[in-house]
Amino acid sequence: MDGSLRIGRLFGIPILLHWTFLLVIPLLAYIIGSEIDDTTQMLQGFLNLLGIQMQLNTSLVSSGYMPWILGTIVTLSLFFGVLIHELAHCLVARSKGIKMQSITLLMFGGVSQMDEGMPEPRTELPMALAGPVTSLTFGLVCCGLIYLVPEMTGDTAIQGVLVFLFGYIGVLNILLFAFNLIPAFPMDGGRVLRAVLASRMPLDRATRIAANVGKAFAVIFGIVGLIFLSPFLILIALFVYIGAGLESTAVQYNVLLRDVVVGDMMSSPVITVPSNMPLTKVIDMMYSSKHLGFPVVERDTLVGMVTLVDVNRTSPIDREAMQVKDVMTRNIITLPPSASVIDALRIMSIRNIGRIPIVNDNQIIGIVTRTDILKVTELKKI
Repeated sequence: MDGSLRIGRLFGIPILLHWTFLLVIPLLAYIIGSEIDDTTQMLQGFLNLLGIQMQLNTSLVSSGYMPWILGTIVTLSLFFGVLIHELAHCLVARSKGIKMQSITLLMFGGVSQMDEGMPEPRTELPMALAGPVTSLTFGLVCCGLIYLVPEMTGDTAIQGVLVFLFGYIGVLNILLFAFNLIPAFPMDGGRVLRAVLASRMPLDRATRIAANVGKAFAVIFGIVGLIFLSPFLILIALFVYIGAGLESTAVQYNVLLRDVVVGDMMSSPVITVPSNMPLTKVIDMMYSSKHLGFPVVERDTLVGMVTLVDVNRTSPIDREAMQVKDVMTRNIITLPPSASVIDALRIMSIRNIGRIPIVNDNQIIGIVTRTDILKVTELKKI
């Protein structure tokens, strides 16, 4: 995903941090720290609800920089909960034979990226439920640790800090469980609803119904957010509404293009350029043909791709003395004519590229672009 930083791997799955995640950490830490008194009162009521006879000592919790330290710890723990939530999705998916590309932590949670565009309903149901169940389990474990706090230390001030952390993290993960089960895309509840519906009707119709339910929830969130002047609820409403629309569109593409191969829709013959062509001449070809990229060949062998992006990496002054081979992308992705259009579209999205050469017997026979796919999709709608 664009704007993401890779921080490591878990169970062989790359873990990425989106830049929005880095923005939300100090914001949430500040909010939690500034509301420390209200939170401790809530946790005292939570202790009474659990039947724990303990008067929460807040002397250390609310002193000095401790509210901001605790706010940071709770925020990081919340996103740790999001990480294991997404990891549960991935591990269940992998047990079903689905290869996972990555997990990305975002401002509003996490996203797991699969190799497959759309799993079968019987596979999607356990995948969707795995995340919320993991969040609930993590939350209950944290709440259970509260009972052990008196055994950990006899200092009531430190007990107050531990109860604050375990209780707050536990409650947040239980809320994460409940929020994700709302039947609205892109939450897990929307996927559960689709999986149940898809067992009784076509997948595209099930997705359309689930997406409409998600949009209805988004409208409700938005209205409540406006009434109570809550920017957070309004942002969630936008997130849910946009996510529901994107999910519905993605499924529509999968349904319309499921039987189409790139050989049926590729542009052919292909305009190619030699690697020793002056860069200025390639720019002129882009203007005249309205194509923003050309395959590069040497002795009829595909050796690279030159695009407008490659050209823009050089300064206008240097272009006069440069050739195509000086700027072209060498490690390019190709597909055979029998490859699915869905696979081509997925590769374009993951790699952030706009065109893929089609090769047969080491010879380039065509090229497929995002524009080609969009045109075919519009024709399929007729």
